[in-house]
Amino acid sequence: MVEPNSNLANAYIKKAEEALESMRINVIRDWKISTAYYTLYFSLYSILTKIGIKCEIHSCTIEFAKRFLKDYFDEEELNFIEDSLKARIDSQYYIGRTVPDEQYNQMITRAPEFLVKCKSILIKLKEKKINEIRNEFQKESNTNTLNR
Repeated sequence: MVEPNSNLANAYIKKAEEALESMRINVIRDWKISTAYYTLYFSLYSILTKIGIKCEIHSCTIEFAKRFLKDYFDEEELNFIEDSLKARIDSQYYIGRTVPDEQYNQMITRAPEFLVKCKSILIKLKEKKINEIRNEFQKESNTNTLNR
């Protein structure tokens, strides 16, 4: 946990907007997949920074959202981001792996919608809810530490 930071949250939204613009102008499929994914990721990470959660591992960011942001995202949305992470890894790091057209098309279509949703969440996310999420996270972190 770090201090909640609305300015940093806005900076990540800007990065998400830049990734989305790159996705729109790029013609190379692999780069469209990567930029679509980063639109999703930076949008989600902006919410974590507003809450005051620093997480540099993408799968951990998604897991945090699954556990602590259930009031804002449904399971399908978070599974979609997880699938998009896998698609980005497959297209960026492996020559022989292909991303199915359906996944590719969903990423391209849903990235701008997800960005808009995250912007809306940032506006609605107030200090009381931020403190509730931080307290829940702290309590779970303490429990996990004690159980080791």
